[in-house]
Amino acid sequence: MITRTVSKNPRTTRGDLVNDLQRAGTKVTKATISNTLRRQGLKSCSARRVPLLKAVHVQARLKFAREHLDDPEEDWENVIWSDETKIELFGKNSTRRVWRRKNAELHPKNTIPTVKHGGGNIMLWGCFSAKGPGRLIRVKERMNGAMYREILSDNLLPSAKALKMKRGWVFQHDNDPKHTTRATKEWLRKKHFKVLEWPSQSPDLNPIENLWRELKVRVAQRQPQNITALEEICMEEWAKIPATVPFSHKERIHFQQLLLLLMHH
Repeated sequence: MITRTVSKNPRTTRGDLVNDLQRAGTKVTKATISNTLRRQGLKSCSARRVPLLKAVHVQARLKFAREHLDDPEEDWENVIWSDETKIELFGKNSTRRVWRRKNAELHPKNTIPTVKHGGGNIMLWGCFSAKGPGRLIRVKERMNGAMYREILSDNLLPSAKALKMKRGWVFQHDNDPKHTTRATKEWLRKKHFKVLEWPSQSPDLNPIENLWRELKVRVAQRQPQNITALEEICMEEWAKIPATVPFSHKERIHFQQLLLLLMHH
């Protein structure tokens, strides 16, 4: 009964199970429940946050997976991945725990759908390739298309040169409106940048999320007490992240597994 219940609803807590079993006339402890589930290959984990998807997003993600599932590793090494992220000064966002099996963290039942814009904080823009982190900058004002193009002009090419990208490298960014304005598309075209076609609502496909997670853990460990310190520590810790962290062999395998997962859902 315990395994069947959490398989049907991974968000079931040990307390829920204790109460359900007690109503059924069986008295068990939370420790017994944990041990029983572990023997079945299930453990309590924080639920992954994933974007809330509409049918059109699902189809776009499926199309992306079909087109790129068999791409050689060398192709991904020739991509500069980019994104913006918000880093908060105090605390962490709340999490939910789920019972899941190994390598099942991205199954829809084991994730928490999120929508964008959900102490103080700062907004950062950064990029990286398989060769390591590129530039990281703080976005001090509300970003619009013109500001975004200025950020790319000042930081994208210098990052590509510092990372010694091969000729014909590809630029990745998501479908945020300021990234996809006509003026920005024209600017990218005039600069002869190849842009990776990207499915909307797919931050989980961007390996830079691994880098953001690493940065946030490092920053939290240093416990900055004000915005100025937060920015300084972000820059310091970004510079310390080894080139192997953002797109390690493990993360490449994870990326391929995610594409496979999209093919089967």
